Amino acid sequence: MKQILITFIVFLLLGCNPENNSNKPYILEGAWTLRKIVYPIGHTEIFSEYENIPFRLYDGDSLIYSCVISKTETGLVVNRSSQDQITLISTGNGEYMYLENDDPHPLKITNDSTIVIQHDGALFTWHRADDIEKEWGTEIKNIITTDLKRTNKDDIQSYVLSAKERQQNNVIHGFIFATIIAIVLLLLIAHIAVQNRRAKHRLQLQIQQIQEVQQERPQAVRQAIESVETAFFTSDQYIALQRRIASGQRLKDEDWQDIENHIRKVYPGFISQLRGLYAMSELEYQVCLLIKLRIAPSDIASVMARDVSTISTVRSRLYKKVFGQKGGAKEWDEFILSIGA
Repeated sequence: MKQILITFIVFLLLGCNPENNSNKPYILEGAWTLRKIVYPIGHTEIFSEYENIPFRLYDGDSLIYSCVISKTETGLVVNRSSQDQITLISTGNGEYMYLENDDPHPLKITNDSTIVIQHDGALFTWHRADDIEKEWGTEIKNIITTDLKRTNKDDIQSYVLSAKERQQNNVIHGFIFATIIAIVLLLLIAHIAVQNRRAKHRLQLQIQQIQEVQQERPQAVRQAIESVETAFFTSDQYIALQRRIASGQRLKDEDWQDIENHIRKVYPGFISQLRGLYAMSELEYQVCLLIKLRIAPSDIASVMARDVSTISTVRSRLYKKVFGQKGGAKEWDEFILSIGA
C-alpha cells in the first residue's frame, strides 16, 4: 500500500506515466557494475574492476538482484546479496524516477552503457557488464536466490564460480551428449543391419522357393508352358508389339497395361514373384517386363529413351540387390526368364 501511495504522489508531482515496457525494450535489464560514487561534499570513490565490485542484475525493470563480486584469474567470487522490487517512471529526456523498495531516486541514462542514480545526494555511476552476465548471469541469480533462503542471515557466505570447473562440466556434458548420440547411432545401425539381414533372408527363401517350384514342375506342365509360350511369341499381337518397340515408339500407359495382361496370361505367377523380390522403381519394373518378353536390350533402351549402358547398369544393379553379390546383366536376364509360371 505504501509503494502504491508513493508511486501515485510521484505521478502527481511529475505528471508522467510508468514506462510502458510492452512497446519498447527494458531500460535497465541486464548486468551493471558500480564504477564510482560522487558525494555531495565533492569526494569521489572509484571502485576497482576486480575486487569488491557492487553488482546488479536487473530482471526487466521490476526486479533487481544485488551482490558484491570479485574477479579472479580462474572465475568469480560472489557474496553479500539481496533481491528487491523496483519501479521505473519516465520523466522525459532520458531521465527517470527510480523507486527501489518504495524509496524514490532520480535516474539518468547517460548512454547505452552508463546510468547515474542519485541516492542521498550522492551520484552512483553504473556501467553495463554484459560479459559477466553472459558468462555468469544464471549462476549469480541462482546463488542470490539460494542465499536469501538461508535462515541465518548473519552468516555471510562467499560463493566461488570457477571457470575451470565450468569448462570441465561443459566437457563432461559434451562427452555425455556425444556418447548418447553415438549409442543411438550404433543402435540405429544395428537395427538397420538386423532388418537388412532379415529382408535378405526372406528374399533368399523366396528365390529358393521359386527355384524349387521350377525344378519340381512335372514334365507335362513344362510342355504345356512351352506350348503357351510358343503360341504367344508367334502370335500377331506379339509380332506387332515387337515391331512397335523396334521402331523406337514410346509406350503409353495403356501399352504397359496390355503388356502386363499378356504376361499374366502366359506366366501367371511372374508379376507377383517379381514384385515380391524387391521394391523396384518404375524403370526397373518395366525393364524386367520387356526382358520377360525377350526384347533385345538395344530395343529396350530405344523405347525407354535410355542409353544401352543405362539399361545394362539397371540389370546388373538389380542382380546385386536381389542376390547380394555382383553379377552381370545377362545373369539377371537368365533369372527373369526362369521364373513366372
